[in-house]
Amino acid sequence: MRILIVEDNEKLAETLKKGLGKNGYAVDCIYDGKDAAEHLFVNHQDYDAVVLDLMLPNRSGLDICMSARERGISTPILVLTAKDEKADSIVLLNAGADDYMVKPFAFEELLARLRAITRRPSETLPAELSVHDVRLDTNTRKVFVGSEEVAFTLKEFAILELFMRNPDRVLTREFILDHVWDFNFNSLSNVVDVHVKNLRQKLATTKQGDIIETVTGVGYRIKA
Repeated sequence: MRILIVEDNEKLAETLKKGLGKNGYAVDCIYDGKDAAEHLFVNHQDYDAVVLDLMLPNRSGLDICMSARERGISTPILVLTAKDEKADSIVLLNAGADDYMVKPFAFEELLARLRAITRRPSETLPAELSVHDVRLDTNTRKVFVGSEEVAFTLKEFAILELFMRNPDRVLTREFILDHVWDFNFNSLSNVVDVHVKNLRQKLATTKQGDIIETVTGVGYRIKA
């Protein structure tokens, strides 16, 4: 999953990025309210959730949240507030925030809240996914082929989850890069092909054989 962090405290933003990265998320950080609004309004479909600080330079998090909802953007938003900031829970939720947290907070709580709000978009996404005899549990981060558990790296897991949430849909390399790596990654790299090759090797024991199909000149899809 890909997360946008909008936080003017660069040290905090980088700490969150590092922690989320260790949990398999691709993370982009923006430190200015105006820049964040412009980026989000154009690229909101690239993100599974937004972590949005309330007090930002040039444009407030509250204004960004309200404007996003007015534009019909449904991306889940988790707002961060400081204890002395004048915005209560009713104001934030009425503005369209899915949840909020008061600083300082425990990283594990933020992680749990992100998982919660990304499980309840307009179309509920299940915690456990299955295609043929492959089962993926997004909570425990475990994958089973038949009855056997198979170990995956964080990026492999993220790509497999992306495939399994989009069965029979052709995913371009650019789409996979956008959802699994941050926007500073070199898009000319063959990293997607390398990871898909590794996925194929680890899923080779499925009853259906190779369930990941290459669509020449376009990308890949998982056959449902």
